[in-house]
Amino acid sequence: MKTPLRFRQVHLDFHTSGSIQEIGSRFDKQAFQDTLKQAAVNSVSTFATCHHGWSYYNTKVGQRHPGLSFDLLRAQFEACKEVDINVPIYLTAGVHNLAAEEHPEWREVGPDGRYVGWAPSNLDAGFQTMSFHSPYLDYLCEQIREVMALFPEADGIFLDIINQGEDCSVFALQHMQAKGLDPLKPEDRLQSRLDGLMKYYERVTDTVRSIDPNMPIFHNSGHVTPGYRDILKFFSHLELESLPTGGWGYDHFPMSAKYVHKLDMEYLGMTGKFHTTWGEFGGYKHPNALRYECSAMLAYGAKCSVGDQLHPIGQLDESTYGIIGEAYREVADKEVFVAGARNVADVGLLLSGSIRGAESFLKNTRESASDTGAGRMLLEAHVLFDVLDAAMDFAPYKLLVLPDDVEVNSELEAKLKAYVDDGGKLFLTGDSGIDSEGGMLFDVGGVVGEISEYSPDYVLPNPELRADFVNNPVVMYGKSRRLKVTDGESLGDIFDPYFNRQWDHFCSHQHAPNQPEASGYSCGVRKDNILYLAHPIFTIYRSYGQVALRQYFEKALAHLLAEDRSVVVLGLPSTGRVSLMQQTSENRYVLHLLYANTINRGGAADLHGGNASGMQQSYEVIEDLLPLHGLPVELKLDAKVASVRLEPTGEAIEFDQNDECLNFRVPQLLCHQMVVLEVV
Repeated sequence: MKTPLRFRQVHLDFHTSGSIQEIGSRFDKQAFQDTLKQAAVNSVSTFATCHHGWSYYNTKVGQRHPGLSFDLLRAQFEACKEVDINVPIYLTAGVHNLAAEEHPEWREVGPDGRYVGWAPSNLDAGFQTMSFHSPYLDYLCEQIREVMALFPEADGIFLDIINQGEDCSVFALQHMQAKGLDPLKPEDRLQSRLDGLMKYYERVTDTVRSIDPNMPIFHNSGHVTPGYRDILKFFSHLELESLPTGGWGYDHFPMSAKYVHKLDMEYLGMTGKFHTTWGEFGGYKHPNALRYECSAMLAYGAKCSVGDQLHPIGQLDESTYGIIGEAYREVADKEVFVAGARNVADVGLLLSGSIRGAESFLKNTRESASDTGAGRMLLEAHVLFDVLDAAMDFAPYKLLVLPDDVEVNSELEAKLKAYVDDGGKLFLTGDSGIDSEGGMLFDVGGVVGEISEYSPDYVLPNPELRADFVNNPVVMYGKSRRLKVTDGESLGDIFDPYFNRQWDHFCSHQHAPNQPEASGYSCGVRKDNILYLAHPIFTIYRSYGQVALRQYFEKALAHLLAEDRSVVVLGLPSTGRVSLMQQTSENRYVLHLLYANTINRGGAADLHGGNASGMQQSYEVIEDLLPLHGLPVELKLDAKVASVRLEPTGEAIEFDQNDECLNFRVPQLLCHQMVVLEVV
């Protein structure tokens, strides 16, 4: 790689309408430099082209923005380089309104014969998507060659909106015909879609690397698809787009980072300064929110990127960089304790979505309910875990969680059984591990039958597995498998309702109560190193956030994991987060503790047809940071600890270590606290 990724990047969006004049008219090199340096920014992605299709440099391939009278990209580039700020360069790829207007034949066409875009009609505001089967791809590669020739010292090429629908443009139809694909068949249109995407990745990456083999390159499609690795060879690094208020939420980034961490690629976390999402002028996230988000990136091994949008006049927003500076000055003090660190994990979470890697990639799905629910439960229980796909090594983990609907083929079945034979533990739920013909593939100590006719039903776990505050059957908002225990240990009972809610018999406002006697079926079973729960508990938790259900999971997990947890932090709320990283080259571990009080605010919005319009969501907002005091930590390490100190202040704290455990107390946690453990 030409230059290593830096820890404090700004992604400087500049999608600017051709109807706006005096573009860059207030750009001032000294003010631009001073603002960035005062905010501790050391890398800025700047725009060669935007979604509107305009260029912001002196181009012979495209068209310079009609309201721009000088080479703005050159001015920004040189200003940054003068003060040692890296400059990756951005080009739009999947959408391009100017090309769509000049060459409508290059546009994507849906199976219904209509043009495809971010707006339902040409009479609506929005960007137009382009067909990678069309000559547009030649045009894009030509523009990339021009940018790289003009800016050979760029610190990367960032391509955006890498997606392709079920394109039925004339060029896509020609492609399908040549390959013997039938455009009337959805599966063949999907294959053509994949072909178009791979054509894009190959052509664009070859273009960049033929000019400079060491040029960093990133293709952005909003997220990284777990389990689909075919495209990773086209990337130099990964940038994990995850704006908590933009629809991702605060639990998305940890899951994404925990997965890509296992791919051994350098990665950035990417959030935004916006209150909502991309493209918002005049929206400001509270400084404490950005401090927390950047701290979370560090805690999960990522470098940092904050999205901003430059005003058309070319002047950086003073308030924005005041907010970014509060976060980035902290990052500057902390990054030495993050560089090269590797995550320490007790548990591996095998994503159900990763088993359907190519399908998930084509559908561009951001999450599955079971995976999200499992991740939230593990995060809230402060369990150290990695996120895995089926190709990864299972051996390092004490326990694997297979959430709700993991499809186990013969290859994965053999791999999991070998893992259990070597002493590993399996935690299965719902339909995971169940073959449609052969039933449960693992010896769980019971017979796993058909799905119950009742929804909902109720569980009463054994006393040691119940929530702290409930001793009666708890409603489960999802159907269970009918489980009869044979030679395993029953984990509790299922209680059926009197009946399902129907027009001719129903009870009260929701569902019928449980019958007073247990159904004769178990809610879960354990045999040796395998534990199975009959409900899709993670999907249920994703939908309902039921505290009693999470505590049931936590206690069932502890029942199987026994004394093998590496870290226990007493007194940390469920909204707190814990990670343990190892810096082998520095001979130390770094414990990261995070805590912020998130509040749901807002609701459905109509923002003039923009990105946030019609979003039926509330916004997870961080405003106040509340301190926690005197948190006891129990930590198990296979190493002798020489010192424990708080960083970045360097304050030493007392500790006690015996053969079993290291104990110390964190005097205060305010947003983010790193505890550095130097080992002998």
